[in-house]
Amino acid sequence: MKLASLKKGRDGALVVVSNDLAWCADAAHIAPTLQAALDDWDHLSPALENLATDLAHEMIPMRRFHEHAAASPLPRAYQWADGSAYVNHVALVRQARAAEMPDSFWHDPLMYQGGSDGFLAPRDPIPLADEAWGCDLEGEVVVVTGDVPMGASREAALDAIRLVGLTNDVSLRNLIPGELGKGFGFFQSKPASAFSPVFVTPGSLGDWWRDGKLHRVLKVDLNGQPFGRAEAGQDMTFDFGTLIAHAAKTRALGAGTIVGSGTVSNRGTDGGPGKTIADGGVGYSCLAELRTIETIASGKPATPFLKRGDVVKIWAEDDRHHPIFGAIEQTVE
Repeated sequence: MKLASLKKGRDGALVVVSNDLAWCADAAHIAPTLQAALDDWDHLSPALENLATDLAHEMIPMRRFHEHAAASPLPRAYQWADGSAYVNHVALVRQARAAEMPDSFWHDPLMYQGGSDGFLAPRDPIPLADEAWGCDLEGEVVVVTGDVPMGASREAALDAIRLVGLTNDVSLRNLIPGELGKGFGFFQSKPASAFSPVFVTPGSLGDWWRDGKLHRVLKVDLNGQPFGRAEAGQDMTFDFGTLIAHAAKTRALGAGTIVGSGTVSNRGTDGGPGKTIADGGVGYSCLAELRTIETIASGKPATPFLKRGDVVKIWAEDDRHHPIFGAIEQTVE
């Protein structure tokens, strides 16, 4: 089952979307918003599944689904917690700024609390007031949970995953060192994120979803050129069950909590840093990783951060090369 929110008010209007993303059906008679559906998921999800089946058989009124008309599936959320499951990415970024890499990072997930009171729609522009802030894209996988009790096990956390999607977790890289230096974490350096037009139930992903990981290539284009083609299920040190259990160690998580994977990152075939697509690698899911590798190789980065007019596209495809979650496509303004 695929769910989306059309732009309407603060929280959108819930629709069920066809598997090919061509059509949608109004779900207001079941739940007005996605958050309302998540709040009573056990009771409402069977009715939503039936609606999806009726849509697939063209048995109900339907209309064209336009990704430009979609908000992020959760236009705002009670909680957005972003992890860093691809520790290879963390190690490279820290190496470039000559920061020590504690061994604990390989065993204890990193996670920060992001702003969740308003997300960008998947085709909204990325607002950038000052190019000197070092604006970066970050292609990630996300999940949305139901209620998760405090102290939940990894297995219980996996069972609590309701939906899977993608995000562009925008970062202002040049503001990060100053904020981290204060010892109190990210705030100004993490502006609003955008999410894929559609979120999908894990069961609908079949074998693409297993062991708490999405096993598809995360595709990232920059200004119409291939930039990243990393396999999301590869080199993921912490699966989503582990990330959710980590978040729930000392507090319960409410239904509608969004948990991110952190920037998807693959090692090179030799076990070292990855290579650009032009050099035969799978590229990168953020500019910082490429700039890190350039710094390691030559002492300074050569690739600039995003500037006004740049276009970012993030998506994942099925076996027929059709987008699974729709596409995040944003222009920096």
